[in-house]
Amino acid sequence: MNFLEFAVWGAYLTCMGRYLASLGFGANIGWFYSVQGFVSIFMPALIGIIADRWVQAQRMLGICHLLAGLFMIAAACYGYSNGAEAQFGPLFTLYSLSVAFFMPTIALANSVAFNALTQAGMDTVKDFPPIRVFGTVGFILMMLFVDVMGFQDNQNQFLASGILSVLLFGYTFTLPACPVKKSQEKQSFADALGLKAFTLFRQKEMAIFFIFSLLLGVCLQISNGYANVFINSFGADAQYADTFGVQHTNILISLSQISETLCILLIPFFMKRFGIKKVMLIAMFGWVFRFAFFGLGNPGAGVWLFILSMIVYGVAFDFFNISGSLFVESRTDNSIRSSAQGLFMLMTNGIGASLGMIAAQTVVNSYTQELKVGDISYTVGTTAAGWPTCWYIFAAYALVIGVAFALLFHPEKKQTA
Repeated sequence: MNFLEFAVWGAYLTCMGRYLASLGFGANIGWFYSVQGFVSIFMPALIGIIADRWVQAQRMLGICHLLAGLFMIAAACYGYSNGAEAQFGPLFTLYSLSVAFFMPTIALANSVAFNALTQAGMDTVKDFPPIRVFGTVGFILMMLFVDVMGFQDNQNQFLASGILSVLLFGYTFTLPACPVKKSQEKQSFADALGLKAFTLFRQKEMAIFFIFSLLLGVCLQISNGYANVFINSFGADAQYADTFGVQHTNILISLSQISETLCILLIPFFMKRFGIKKVMLIAMFGWVFRFAFFGLGNPGAGVWLFILSMIVYGVAFDFFNISGSLFVESRTDNSIRSSAQGLFMLMTNGIGASLGMIAAQTVVNSYTQELKVGDISYTVGTTAAGWPTCWYIFAAYALVIGVAFALLFHPEKKQTA
């Protein structure tokens, strides 16, 4: 399940910006990535509520993937039939509808996995990370597939994603059933809708956790949206045009996901030894180095800095997302668990990612411009400091958030053990 779940995303997440730039949509890359955040503001929570109250979580997972897959295939067909004449509106609409149904599946997949582990009498903190590794493996293999097949610059990345979603819809019929909460007691309107998860904000510790989840969520999609476009932009310079990084950008970026795979295995040790605060602090400072190394590197003699950026990504992404999900799992009641996971998604991939991509698009558009060399469109810096300045701004933001988190978040250690 995890393999297919993230293979769906890996088909386009790191290279969609390059396809959009080839269509002349370079200045709008942020909107395509931010829509993942916009729909995450309400869709994961809404679908989580339904999974908590009325429809088994594994069934909702399948329904969402079927719809997401069909809309993504439609987006691919539109891109193919219109080629370079494709318009922003239709492509953005079809893509947005697909993403609206895909984003809730991340939280649902977690709920389905935690339920299966609990039914089997297993420890979610210890046993979930090795299972989640298969999601990263799926993501990596699809990145490599898209690169080798030459899909980074065209709509076939959408087609591959859509087909995988439909396959996962079929696979959900083999998953263990997840119970729904059907209480006979009289409930308030808020309880009936599953909005009880929002009462977690009454707890100071949880409120601070969710607020910083939002603030750190700002960082989550920036490198996914712009790393491929950034590294590919070096192709406009003759000295870098034939380097491996420019020719196979997705393969280079896949080192990030390979690092992620290895770092997932470290989470049980770090969570039990250091607790949620230190683990999330490590993630925050991981983002500082992720962005700073991009600003310092190049695909030639400085490629080692890109490689370091890919390595620290595993720490930055995993230590925040996976440990955060496990933290929510350990602090919430079973009756609101799916909607609580949806709330975590809302704060991170929802509000945080939306604000982050809009801000990042503003920064990138201020320091870069599109340049056509032959038949290839590149997004290059307007000055020598163009792209590096963008990455340094992002690194400075992550640093400020990390320091503030260290000062303000003080969880009870006994509950994270």
